[in-house]
Order: sequence, then C-alpha cells, then structure tokens
Amino acid sequence: MTELFLTERLIVRKFIPDDYNDLADILTDVEVTYFEPYETFTREACVQEAINFSNSNEFYAVVLNNKVIGKIYFSDKDYGNYEIGYTFNRNYQGKGYACESIIGMMKYAFSYLGVRRVFAEIDTRNEKSIRLVKRVGMRKEAEHKELFPRKDENEVYNDFYVYAILKKEFLI
Repeated sequence: MTELFLTERLIVRKFIPDDYNDLADILTDVEVTYFEPYETFTREACVQEAINFSNSNEFYAVVLNNKVIGKIYFSDKDYGNYEIGYTFNRNYQGKGYACESIIGMMKYAFSYLGVRRVFAEIDTRNEKSIRLVKRVGMRKEAEHKELFPRKDENEVYNDFYVYAILKKEFLI
C-alpha cells in the first residue's frame, strides 16, 4: 500500500496517478496556489502532475474519506534537515486538516526517518501559513529579504521567513 501514516481523521500516502482529479481541485485554484513557487495548473496538466507525484518521494497526498484534500511536500535537504510545504483544497481549509497532517508528518519523520530538523520557507505575506507553523510548534529562525521574484511581477521580490523545529523541541 502507498500509505505513510494515519491521523485521527486522515490518511497520508503516496500519490497515485488516479489522484489527478482531486489534485486538479487544488492546483487549478488561483487563490490556493498564489504563494506557491509554481504557476496555477490547468486541469489537463494535473494528469501528468499526479503521475509525477506518484513517482516522487517528496510529495504526499492528504486523504479524507477517499478524497485527496491536500498535498505535503517533504524534502531531504541533507544533514537531517527536511523542508516541509503544504497546499490544501480551499473547501477543506480552516478545519484543522493541515495542522493534523503536518503534525502527523513531523511525528513520522522524527520517529521513523531519523529527521533532526524540519523547516518551512514562507512568504511573509502568507498569514495562514505562518499561523499554521506556529500552531504546530515551529519558531521563526530567519527572514530573507527580497528572495524570490513575485509571480507576474518579476521586478518585485518577496521576503520569506524560515520557521523550524528540532526533534528535541517537538513535544506532541
């Protein structure tokens, strides 16, 4: 099975190619993808993206009642450091699913993968994401000024925060 772990309400598992329709509900939403480092997808492009994700060890599907409601990016950055990112279907935001799945991923990573530190790079304007990482126990480590160009405004550069948590700080 492609299952990584379970939480109280969710399954977090590897993507499968058949997830393309649910993935499209997330990646075609301009509001949901606004702070992402990629452009908003077309529904057709999500067919290939679901295949790409199914072949990756960095992207995981967050599933509620057999529907993919979000994706988690979890990437090895060497020396026990992993970067985490997340994108959720707008209809499932504000219900605690992102928090539950991110805590689950950190529990899994610290307990079974030997991860030492998990961090997230977040656009300083992304208030929802900042609230989420604070809720799961991360602390702000840094602010990078004018790091990446803004979508559709390449002459404007966005600032980013780095939030992180060490295994020894993870109390959940």
